[in-house]
Amino acid sequence: MTLLSTHLYSYLFIAIFLFATGLYGMIQHRSIIGMLISTELILSGAGLNFMAFNRFITPDPAIGQIFTLFIMGIAAAEAAIVISFSLAVYRRYQTIDPESVDKLRY
Repeated sequence: MTLLSTHLYSYLFIAIFLFATGLYGMIQHRSIIGMLISTELILSGAGLNFMAFNRFITPDPAIGQIFTLFIMGIAAAEAAIVISFSLAVYRRYQTIDPESVDKLRY
């Protein structure tokens, strides 16, 4: 093993970078797809945290992996729901810009 992969802090640094990039993207992006990608980055950072703590702290290796699988399932379901919502909004308003959609009823 290399020195970089033997320290918990290197994994936590990458996870906080993913989380901060996703949070910045949620604030900056004005499209629903951009917000979806930013949410995926946030969930990837959380999954990396679970796997890192699983690798270095817990004696049972299945706990962090199960949590990470749940996070991946939530991310897939969230992506499907957001994309279907985006298609419905685009069909109704001909845009996916959240600021230009001012009312959601007919």
